[in-house]
Amino acid sequence: MSKEDIDYKALFGAMKLPNFVLRITEKEGFLLVDANEGAKAYFGSEEESIEGKPLRSLVDSAVFPRFLEAFDAVQKEGKPVKIKAGAVLPEDVCLGAFVINPLGEDFIHIMGVPADEEFGSLQQERDDAISLLTSVFDVSEVGIVVTDQDQKIVRVNDSFIRIYGWARDELVGKEFVELVSPDERELAQKNHEEFLRSGIRSSGEMKLLRQGGDIANALFTTATLELSKGRRFQVTTIMDITLRKQMELSLRFAKEQADTANQAKSTFLANMSHELRTPLNAIIGFSEMMMKETFGPLANDKYKEYLGDIHLSARHLLEIINEVLDMSKIEAGRVELDEEYMDVKDLISSVTRMMVSRAFSSGLKIEEKAEENLPPLYADSRLVRQILINLLGNSVKYSKNNGVIEVIAQKTEHGALQLIVKDTGIGIPKLRIKEALEPFGQVNVPHEGAPMQGTGLGLPLAKAMAELHQGALTLESDEGEGTTVIVEFPAARLEQRKKGEDSPLSKFGRKTSGLAQSAE
Repeated sequence: MSKEDIDYKALFGAMKLPNFVLRITEKEGFLLVDANEGAKAYFGSEEESIEGKPLRSLVDSAVFPRFLEAFDAVQKEGKPVKIKAGAVLPEDVCLGAFVINPLGEDFIHIMGVPADEEFGSLQQERDDAISLLTSVFDVSEVGIVVTDQDQKIVRVNDSFIRIYGWARDELVGKEFVELVSPDERELAQKNHEEFLRSGIRSSGEMKLLRQGGDIANALFTTATLELSKGRRFQVTTIMDITLRKQMELSLRFAKEQADTANQAKSTFLANMSHELRTPLNAIIGFSEMMMKETFGPLANDKYKEYLGDIHLSARHLLEIINEVLDMSKIEAGRVELDEEYMDVKDLISSVTRMMVSRAFSSGLKIEEKAEENLPPLYADSRLVRQILINLLGNSVKYSKNNGVIEVIAQKTEHGALQLIVKDTGIGIPKLRIKEALEPFGQVNVPHEGAPMQGTGLGLPLAKAMAELHQGALTLESDEGEGTTVIVEFPAARLEQRKKGEDSPLSKFGRKTSGLAQSAE
């Protein structure tokens, strides 16, 4: 048979190993222009025409990037390149690799090479591992981008495309820094070079461009992957945190506004409270003088009744102003504790004597139950007295006639001191206890003979004053079953100070405190 009689086209088509030719196009990439039966078997398209189809649509997504890398090397160096590509074709033909040959500027020839004897099960395990990793790459909810040493994107997963809106063809072959916000591109480029060179892992935040031009915030983690022939790739996982950043910004802005408003409120309340107390004290003083008829009798008994109402209302208003002023000082952290050792039993007795007339007029009885030999309490006596006055005042105000109010002082098994005020009044619904402890959080339970309403600061003030002493206030109550309030001071405040020793407060690290400080 002469050379002229050989049908090279038929021989090409009959080869069992894949052989095919690609044409390089600008728009569609690498198009298949000719393929033998082995190639059709490799592509899984034996019964249909595959000429004219892009290579991307014919090969597995895990294999295609390796072809692209090889094509790039062929075009740059102008000589054949070999890549591994294990597969088992029909008739047990084992494919081990592809040899890629340049055919001028516009065409590339790919020829299959048989596998070595060791291909067998080891190659199959390798293929399975690649398939598993490919599946993880594709189904991950985190965006993943793989870039080469030239900072060009060689592979990107579906999550990144979905989150940022780019098409895959728009990304593959594009420099990754083009997706970064212009103000961060120079830094991103330097980091990419450094990470690839050193192989270090890194993480941080960056700003990326969405397909429409919007800027998104992202949290990234990078790792360097080294393959054969010293080829290095950077694998970057990207988590979109735009919504979180927007929430942080909104919260920061809201906090700044709240702080400004709170400061303005505290300043206003402090100034107004001071200005209002002066005329109120005059009203109270002059009304008392007129009620006592200091400078002569009143012409009409009705005037005496009205003066009594004026005096009662003025005192009630002064009490409200004092509570508001105290709360504003505590919130501003401007309360200094004037601490000393005090006798708890004596303090309870003095407060009880002060409240007994009010309790008697309401048909109530106050019982003191203080343990014997209680050690002195190291605290601000004025604030502790105010705590008890507020709690007893609430109990008197919301207790029914002929009820009993108990004031208890006792040590716990851990050495702490508890001051307990317990009544059998109308109580507070369990679901509204938290509300009752908030500033201005009045919980109005309708009942016969409801008293004049206050500010809703009695309990919150008592709680804040307890916390200034590193203590705590808890409330137990239910509607119709009375209320029990427990104020607990830490054991350190009951320890006697020996000569030369620091005060018990040194254990807590500060002498003055406010609401903001105690929350630390």
